[in-house]
Amino acid sequence: MKRLVNIKQVGLVLGASIIMASCGGNATDKTDKPVEVKKYDLKDFFRNPEKSRYQISPNGEYFSYMAPYQDRMNVFVKKIGDAEGKRITEVTDRDIAGYMWANDNRILYLKDDGGDENFALYGVNIDGSNLIPLTKFDSTRTRLIDDLEGLDDYVLVGLNKRNKQIFDPYRLNIVSGELEMAAENPGNIGGWVTDHEGKIRVATTTDGVNTSLLYRATEADDWSVLMTTNFKESVSPLFFTFDNKNLYASSNIGRDKSAIVLFDLDSAKEIKELFAHPEVDVYGLGYSRKRKVLTSISYTTDKRHRTFLDEETKNWFGKLESKLDGYEIGISGLNKAEDKVMVRTYSDKSLGAYYFYNITTDELTKIEDVASWIDENDMCDMKPIQYKSRDGLTINGYLTLPKGREAKNLPVVVNVHGGPWARDRWGFNPEVQFLANRGFAVLQMNFRGSTGYGREFWEASFKQWGQNMQNDVTDGAQWLIDEGIADKDRIAIYGASYGGYATLAGLCYTPDLYACGVDYVGVSNLFTFMEAIPAYWKPYLEMLYEQVGNPEADSSMLAAYSPALNADKIVAPLFIAQGAKDPRVVKSESDQMVEAMKARGVAVEYLVKENEGHGFRNEENRFEFYEAMSTFLEKHIGDSKAQAKAE
Repeated sequence: MKRLVNIKQVGLVLGASIIMASCGGNATDKTDKPVEVKKYDLKDFFRNPEKSRYQISPNGEYFSYMAPYQDRMNVFVKKIGDAEGKRITEVTDRDIAGYMWANDNRILYLKDDGGDENFALYGVNIDGSNLIPLTKFDSTRTRLIDDLEGLDDYVLVGLNKRNKQIFDPYRLNIVSGELEMAAENPGNIGGWVTDHEGKIRVATTTDGVNTSLLYRATEADDWSVLMTTNFKESVSPLFFTFDNKNLYASSNIGRDKSAIVLFDLDSAKEIKELFAHPEVDVYGLGYSRKRKVLTSISYTTDKRHRTFLDEETKNWFGKLESKLDGYEIGISGLNKAEDKVMVRTYSDKSLGAYYFYNITTDELTKIEDVASWIDENDMCDMKPIQYKSRDGLTINGYLTLPKGREAKNLPVVVNVHGGPWARDRWGFNPEVQFLANRGFAVLQMNFRGSTGYGREFWEASFKQWGQNMQNDVTDGAQWLIDEGIADKDRIAIYGASYGGYATLAGLCYTPDLYACGVDYVGVSNLFTFMEAIPAYWKPYLEMLYEQVGNPEADSSMLAAYSPALNADKIVAPLFIAQGAKDPRVVKSESDQMVEAMKARGVAVEYLVKENEGHGFRNEENRFEFYEAMSTFLEKHIGDSKAQAKAE
């Protein structure tokens, strides 16, 4: 099935060697002349691209893309060969979150209101006509289950319209908006899986801790339970085999790292392992709809890698790599005939460009640079690094050093990713490049619990918020000090969501380490955070208790590691940013932290945006946030502080 572009479905060595040169080397070149560093305008990093998110129509005759209209990202369609595209949407309050081609004549897109994440699905013809809200219901979130290939006017969607905690599948007519319930969720189904004919034949259930895999031979049959596992073990369905009899899945049953397997639905057993990697989990498996063959397996270590299973795909992808040497390649669109491809390039120093590739003729045409105003030669290398935690775990991460400065006694921003069950990846990161352009080194680390490194590494994070998870962050900062890269008096900590929690925890529990902190939509109180989670997270609450802590059984621990309840430990200046409509980390999380800080007379800056949710999507709000953040960091860890220290 196709996916809506850029939509996140949320479920919820010390002493190591490293290449020490920054992207520009030392502060002088071979002639001892100072290296000139171009300072970019803040807006260059955070403004909307002129054109992005290119896709190709099923018949291969049109491009679609997103571009600003009244400062909001809207959908445009352009016939291949025409000079100009036509705007087919007119959203002005908030960017469209993602879109897709439903058939040759109709495009679907998702949009929420002010960041509430109740995404509604809209449909519009490629000439701009018949624009209608298809799933716009009160407090209802839309999930795409299947695009129902072969049924041009229908898709299968999940809606929590009937019960806010669970999603029922509906067959949706994308022209008329007619909805027909395909099955009623009995209350415990968390995911639905269709076969290649669009029939719902596999489902996953949860009681909050245990997960069951359900199967039925046809939609007329009753469900049978194939297997039940603790949530720590899983057989995650990817898609049916081409004869619709068995499943390809990613499984960690009997292994630490998830592998790609073939799973027999009759015997409920793994038939064989197709691919595994000794260092990381493997989830990505590609296939050709047209030729009905598996094409490739993808996985991420320090960077993304591919193993090809099909010579035809390997051949044309290899030709692309030779034409685009030096860049990572992503496929953002493929027509139904599978002979025309939309290609996206990127690197750590470039947002890259879109290309149109004709597989048959081997012709590659450049369409658009994503950020033509940024010269990648001015950007900085994101270097993969490793260090050891205090209890012996290998922590992988990335270090970006500012151009034109010696890698010694630098101001550092420790940037902690959100999730926390996610990971940082190699590639162009506007935040990181902006900070490096302002003269800060940036350290990102995949602390324990970060996904992709196997079950043992993930489980090592359970009930460790503010504890060993935070120690991994602290050990990274200390490693930079020991290596001589960081000025120990000029280290800041910054993060969003869980990264915001880690910022507050860092200031609380290692108050002498950080000169300041920036908390962006972060959790401050582990009790109130779990009380306020969205309704559709409720089925997973018991799992959250096992991962974070139970408010009753673990109340002492949660109290000890809730920064809002320990604000008396914070001495460093703090800047907090929050979206008023955030459904995941509600505004009261930030409010109570600000109140606790002010009660003690500790400096705290607070930026609230009424029309934002979990992160700022609107361009003008991004500008304001990063301008305030830049000013805050310069004041507390910038060169002026270094000069005062020297004096």
